Amino acid sequence: MASDFRTAIKRRRSYYSIGSNSPISDEAIQDIVNYAVLYTPSAFNSQSARVVVLLGDEHRKLWDIVRETLGKLVPADNFQPTDAKVSSFASGRGTVLFYEDGGVINDLQTNFPLYADMMPRFSENSSGMLQFAVWTMLEDAGLGASLQHYGNLIEAEVARTWKLNPEWKLIAQMPFGGISAEPGPKEFQPIEERVFVFP
Repeated sequence: MASDFRTAIKRRRSYYSIGSNSPISDEAIQDIVNYAVLYTPSAFNSQSARVVVLLGDEHRKLWDIVRETLGKLVPADNFQPTDAKVSSFASGRGTVLFYEDGGVINDLQTNFPLYADMMPRFSENSSGMLQFAVWTMLEDAGLGASLQHYGNLIEAEVARTWKLNPEWKLIAQMPFGGISAEPGPKEFQPIEERVFVFP
């Protein structure tokens, strides 16, 4: 049973200790992603989001790519913490890959020249909303997730491996799985320093 929206937002956290178990079926996970993609707003209703859900061996293959890529960039004597971090993501149930379709963005820039310079920003705004929607719904279903950003390092290899459209821009990766440990307390800056109201 889904919680109310305010509670769901409050409960959403970054979970780094996840397992391959899941309280819901893979079909239910896909339903969450489908629902979020359908109903998350996008600039000019462009529906520019493209999402790939990797489960099981395909999920682990992604994090093998990340590990191999980082292994070429991080000195071997400093690699252990990086390897442990990647392994924690790989231990999950799956990963959601969030893309934006560059072809759609280019068309928007052509059709709405007044806003052409802003279209990439609008696109990322839409993607951020979609990421938040999926993240919150996964947590509400009892799964832990976090948001990662290795796209600039792995985008080309991921596109080759899963034969994805090269015009798609990889924005973020969201590993998820059964919750193995709860995150620590969350600290908040004073709300008065972050929200300003002028009556």
